[in-house]
Amino acid sequence: MKVVIIDPGHGGNDPGAVNQGSFEKTYNLAIAKKIQAYLQNNYEVKVLMTRSSDTTVSLKERTDFANNQKADFFLSIHQNSGGGEGFESYVYPNVGAETKKMQNTIHARTAEVMRKYGARDRGKKQANFHVLRETKMPAVLLEVLFIDNVANLALLNRTDFQNEVSAAIATGVAEGLSLKQKQQEPKNLFIAIAGAFEQRKNAEARVQFLADKKISAFIDEVVINNKKYYRVQAGAFQKRENAETHIVKIRALGIKDAYVMVKAEGGSVPEPPKPIPPSGLTIQGPTLLLADELERFVSKINPNAPRLAALYVQIGQVYGIRGDVAYAQAVHETGYFRFQGSVKASQNNFAGIGATGKEEAATFKTPEVGVLAHIQHLYAYSSTEALPKEYPLVDPRFNLVQRGSAKTWNQLNGKWAVPGTNYSNMILGIYKSMLNDAKGTIEQRINQIDKQLKEI
Repeated sequence: MKVVIIDPGHGGNDPGAVNQGSFEKTYNLAIAKKIQAYLQNNYEVKVLMTRSSDTTVSLKERTDFANNQKADFFLSIHQNSGGGEGFESYVYPNVGAETKKMQNTIHARTAEVMRKYGARDRGKKQANFHVLRETKMPAVLLEVLFIDNVANLALLNRTDFQNEVSAAIATGVAEGLSLKQKQQEPKNLFIAIAGAFEQRKNAEARVQFLADKKISAFIDEVVINNKKYYRVQAGAFQKRENAETHIVKIRALGIKDAYVMVKAEGGSVPEPPKPIPPSGLTIQGPTLLLADELERFVSKINPNAPRLAALYVQIGQVYGIRGDVAYAQAVHETGYFRFQGSVKASQNNFAGIGATGKEEAATFKTPEVGVLAHIQHLYAYSSTEALPKEYPLVDPRFNLVQRGSAKTWNQLNGKWAVPGTNYSNMILGIYKSMLNDAKGTIEQRINQIDKQLKEI
């Protein structure tokens, strides 16, 4: 690792140039420290200072220190005076190519900053200064500005100028010495994600829900594996524990798909985690019971019930919906098809679609259309995919549903019926009775078959 010596000129009992209470030694030290920090933070290099505070250090002590350290480069920082303006750089007369290279790179970088701030470039010069003559390594001395010039002094008092000129000088040193840049360790940012969606309107609904709960959030669009996601970001934290605490708060609102995403500074955005499968029986899935088994169960309660089970099984298969459970839902909504509530049999509305208490329930022309609307309404809740092309859209409230917001029957609570905290339990209770009834019939038939086998 190369060694660089930064020499803040003057110090202690030697103030250097003075102008109305401003001391050269102060600016020299401030700029030298910034150069040291920039080099150490960005390059593989060892940087030492001839002084790090307002102390008196002789010229001999400075050069002896650099020589004893066997440094690769020596840089002395000064401010000028005497009625001039601008900056200039110095090397010892008749130096070698390596020293000239260092002067050229540092001077060029510094000149760029000076031009930006309107300061004059006084050029590259030579001088018989002790710190240039007595050092055994390439050495450059900079007279950054004139402390007795009003405009120059104003610049020296500006933090932005000090930062930029120090960075420029350090960059010149690094270029001249061909220093290797440090591999910056990325800083992690812990982002609270309150869900990721394939449909933007679902993300917008989540943002509004959080806003109602006094939690600010916004939609972050990302493309992963050529697929667009709408991610709801509800906060970013420098500490993981703060992000985790925020996620607990969000999950307490019923948002179970909230998680913490770790993003490295300047790094790529990680893929959203696979969603946790919802608990309970899914709305989409195979139909187990036959139409005859469904209607036999209902006929025990209502012998005059319409024969709709075959429609639920057939249309349910097209949409991937469990037609037998949908039929159980219709049984619950209609009271075993006795229609004793506000919805009448003539409406062919077997799912209570539109029966919100504020408006009249929907009416469908035929029982088949009514069953189709019911299955489509379940599809709206359980899927974000487009409707199958086999049937036209007949559900009048399809586009009012938050798509994909209920993957399971349990998740219909508070959505299909309000408050509806036991809504799914009632449907699944009926479906369970249907399964047991069918199972009883199957077991009876199995016993009959076993008996006959024995007789054979």
